[in-house]
Amino acid sequence: MQDNFLEKYREIGRRIAFYRNKRGISQETLGEKINYSKSYISKIEAPGSNVPYSLDILFAIAAGLEVDPVIFLLPISDENFENYRTDQ
Repeated sequence: MQDNFLEKYREIGRRIAFYRNKRGISQETLGEKINYSKSYISKIEAPGSNVPYSLDILFAIAAGLEVDPVIFLLPISDENFENYRTDQ
């Protein structure tokens, strides 16, 4: 991962954590839904994370959270959550 993208990965990780908590599910439950370990989800969400991840993983997380993946590139908000849910 290029250092200049590190903060972008961390921002996306914060958004993943926010929307996972909004759904009321644990890292373990999300991991089980998408066939990744709780440890890996935790590393993605960690504030000081330096773990790169692929679009495949990002798409899998979005599917597990039932949101459009574009939400991870937008500011965190309840309005975005409602607008980009895929379970409605």
